[in-house]
Amino acid sequence: MPIKIQMPALSPTMEEGTLAKWLVKEGDTVKSGDLLAEIETDKATMEFEAVDEGTITKILVAEGSEGVKVGTVIATIEGEGDESQGAGEKTPEPSPPAAAEKAAPKADATPEKAQAAPAAKTDPVPVKPASDNSERVKASPLARRLAEQSGIDLSAVEGSGPNGRIVKADLGGAKPSVVPAKPSTPAEQANTAPKPAAVAAPSAPAPFLEGIPSETIKLSSMRKTIARRLTESKQTVPHFYLTLDCNIDKLLKLRGDLNKGLESRGVKLSVNDLLIKALGVALGQVPDANVQFAGDTLVKFKRADVSMAVAIPGGLITPVITDVGSKALSKIATEAKDLAARAREGKLQPHEYQGGTASISNLGMFGIKQFDAVINPPQGMILAVGAGDKRAHVVDGALAIATVMTATGSFDHRAIDGAVGAQLMQAFQALVENPLGMLA
Repeated sequence: MPIKIQMPALSPTMEEGTLAKWLVKEGDTVKSGDLLAEIETDKATMEFEAVDEGTITKILVAEGSEGVKVGTVIATIEGEGDESQGAGEKTPEPSPPAAAEKAAPKADATPEKAQAAPAAKTDPVPVKPASDNSERVKASPLARRLAEQSGIDLSAVEGSGPNGRIVKADLGGAKPSVVPAKPSTPAEQANTAPKPAAVAAPSAPAPFLEGIPSETIKLSSMRKTIARRLTESKQTVPHFYLTLDCNIDKLLKLRGDLNKGLESRGVKLSVNDLLIKALGVALGQVPDANVQFAGDTLVKFKRADVSMAVAIPGGLITPVITDVGSKALSKIATEAKDLAARAREGKLQPHEYQGGTASISNLGMFGIKQFDAVINPPQGMILAVGAGDKRAHVVDGALAIATVMTATGSFDHRAIDGAVGAQLMQAFQALVENPLGMLA
């Protein structure tokens, strides 16, 4: 019988996507792991792989189609023999009720919710209780190989592929071990603690168009996600702001000296690379600011993973540089450059832009002196930095001309008190003004 290929949920927030390009055509023979299509989500364009063997009999959704709901049947495959349920697996013919359940979208692990295709908006990839039957778990060869390399127990991962098969995209938020019934670590508590309900963006009133030339632009998936998340942030997270000025003359000199030494390695540090490092080290020095509010618990992180805001066509994305405090500046610069480039090309994988314990947003390249950034939930703070420009500044007790940058921290008051936020800003300022401390 024909095997249905459904629009996959390639990220926890994905509800619909654009079928950007078919990589196969009707009549083509495919096997498990072959690439079928390119799917454009609200964050990136990702490749979708086959999980069954057979012949493409019908393409039901044309390439370029927008707003394709997760779970929609986009094509069918004729397997090798009626007894084939997947990649060479034989299973008994199910009874009619079971067959109906098997054909339903598997975006939700609860049977009675099988019709609800969209994945949860804020929760991590769903997991199911561990099983001793790991050999019987349905997974594509690529997913099995990646799981083995990463130490992920496939029996604890919920598959989003046809017939519940686990594919590569399902491993994005999976942990390298089985999730315990009761959270025992801060990271697990963050994943299981109740999240505030998402607040839908209010509908804007119809504009008064008479006599004013205009056009109506349909919101992209990314724009809708940005609108929803930032509205949720401002309506549910009590923000407070702390601002100070930093003399960056020593930082600029250090950057110049380091770039001369790194020239032979093809590495060039940006000011933003040094600011990311300074924030990561400051969070290590003030661990009470490296936290996240999680309902009736507070998660305190033991390392600083910094999300950096990157402007891309139609919106922005926040790729994450992990363990910033312990990484060399050259490594941070290399990773930041690579992540930003692939973000603009729409080629980031979900694990590269999800997570992060704090964020940084830099608009200095546009000449902006100061701004207040909106916190990226569920993070507890975001640092907004402006342009460094020449100003009258007190240096060593005397008035002088210095290159001064204004930095503003936005903090979640449920998790971070004013004094703790001030300590973090003070630590950041000290590292920026005496940058050799970042290298110690």
